[in-house]
Amino acid sequence: MATTLEIINGISQVLANTYDGATDEDGKPLKTGLKRDIDVPFTDRRVIDGFKVKMTGDKLRLNYQTEVLLHQVHDKKFEDEVVQTIADVVSFLKKEYKKVTGNTLTLKEIEKPVLEMHNTSRVRMWIDATCLYEVSGVDTDSEDKSLKDLDKAVKTWLQTAKETYKGAKKAKNDER
Repeated sequence: MATTLEIINGISQVLANTYDGATDEDGKPLKTGLKRDIDVPFTDRRVIDGFKVKMTGDKLRLNYQTEVLLHQVHDKKFEDEVVQTIADVVSFLKKEYKKVTGNTLTLKEIEKPVLEMHNTSRVRMWIDATCLYEVSGVDTDSEDKSLKDLDKAVKTWLQTAKETYKGAKKAKNDER
């Protein structure tokens, strides 16, 4: 079983390999599940989309951003397409994590994706979609020894800071 640090390092390496234009070992473009992966000759403008992740304890927050035209937002299937893109990105993360570390990454969806839409003009909108997952194998119950030492040092410092604390001591260099 992988440690928390190994899991975070594995996810970090996967993200480092997902830049626009990244290729696999065979020189083929990586398919991350984003719109920019689709082989379409660009005639007018660049497809803008991307994702990032943030780890907090045993939770992984995936944030997907894209720019769309206003008429696309009014399509009945638009929200389903964004949710499917997030699912494709999660699938990519799991597959690449397995390649990088040799271990499996298990993500359990905690919240359904939340979509925020922002107008950039009368024609375009910026979409932020966020989804929260629980990462299995991350140990959040054990305290690190360095955190215990830090807690002890802060408590000791606070005791010497004011005389109002129980057991407070006067600093040795205080000559007032």
